[in-house]
Amino acid sequence: MSKKKRNKVNPEDSRNIAEKDYEPENYFGNTQFDKGMAETHEQVSDDYKEGTIDRKLEER
Repeated sequence: MSKKKRNKVNPEDSRNIAEKDYEPENYFGNTQFDKGMAETHEQVSDDYKEGTIDRKLEER
């Protein structure tokens, strides 16, 4: 029976990624991290602009 190789995560690499914040330049980046941050920012921005969690918009 063959065992799958597990990728070992370097704690220092994890810490470096965890300390990063969204930057507008992420939209133009080519790395998986940049693309993920840009996509997540877009989703959060869209939800924030949409209204409340029950999708009701505030009347002004």
